[in-house]
Amino acid sequence: MDDDSLRGDVVHNKDRGSRKFSLEGVEKLIHQSLEAKEHAYCPYSRFRVGAALLAHDGRVFTGCNVENACYNLGVCAERNAISKAVSEGYRSFKAIAIGSDLNDQFISPCGGCRQFMREFGSSWEVYLSKPDGSYVKMDVNELLPVSFGPEDLSMKKVVNIPNDY
Repeated sequence: MDDDSLRGDVVHNKDRGSRKFSLEGVEKLIHQSLEAKEHAYCPYSRFRVGAALLAHDGRVFTGCNVENACYNLGVCAERNAISKAVSEGYRSFKAIAIGSDLNDQFISPCGGCRQFMREFGSSWEVYLSKPDGSYVKMDVNELLPVSFGPEDLSMKKVVNIPNDY
């Protein structure tokens, strides 16, 4: 996703229906994501990412990326924050802010993180930010349109395949 395609959606003091999530609340969540990136363990890519996840009760869970010498075993900041929340019993979220060191474009979650977020709903808010605090507000559905989620597993199927394994 390039910066030019997002430029018109940059939000500083305008709210696009955030269900009473104040500008001050958004700015605080972004600040928390930028603080979380300071804890990133990324000796291979040197690409720090932080995330701050807001639950409906106001609790915030932070996460950072953690790399591994076996590259595919690294964990993204967004998945760390969500996993931390889930491990404490949370299953529904209001928003997530993502921060990085990118100055020229807004940080965007990878495809795996988009699907991971989708597991917990498609309409919660996602704030893609820059170190200066500017951000783009989207929701999970905009990041992952026509997505597959838990409700799709209960859809009527053409054939009922027995599970004899």
